[in-house]
Amino acid sequence: MASESQEIRSARDDGVCPPRSLWALFLGFSWLAIQGFGAAAPVAYRELVERQRWIRSQDFAQDWAVAQLMPGPNAINLSLMVGDRFFGGKGAAASLAGMTCLPVLIAVSLAALYNEYSDHEMVASALKAMAAVAAGLIIGTALKLLSSIERSVLGTATTIGLAVLPFVAVGVFRWPLIWVLLVLAVTATWWAHRQLGLIARERGQVR
Repeated sequence: MASESQEIRSARDDGVCPPRSLWALFLGFSWLAIQGFGAAAPVAYRELVERQRWIRSQDFAQDWAVAQLMPGPNAINLSLMVGDRFFGGKGAAASLAGMTCLPVLIAVSLAALYNEYSDHEMVASALKAMAAVAAGLIIGTALKLLSSIERSVLGTATTIGLAVLPFVAVGVFRWPLIWVLLVLAVTATWWAHRQLGLIARERGQVR
């Protein structure tokens, strides 16, 4: 418990409002999950950073990047990291339950409805419209995350370059996403380690 309370105190010092209980985690991620139709990142950003204020914008950017590299759904991975950060294993379990219980019930119901009305022209049109909206939400979230670029240890130019490269590699050249992420993740990690070393030496922390 000491480490958990220390994490919560540290979060408060950073200007965020950590969840008060496991129940709050469960409810928060349940509400997040039932909103995440088609685009989880924008909803997760709004709920965790803007509404609940459980984490900061720059922390969300880092956590979401890690969640994308891990196997499994990105939103589930993010919920596990956030829950574990504040309440350890119990927090991770509460977050996971919140992300899965209600969505499973809703998904089963929607699947049954879709199976019944999938040939209807209005349903097909609605799905196309939802895809466009989801793309717009993702772009909007990316623009919001730009505010954290200036505080990145990688440097503004490098961070922008690392953001553009996967778009070009996957969207234009159609390279496999997994290999693009692995190469860029290793490159970004090496560069960040190098930059932190330079900063430490400048401050006289490395002898």
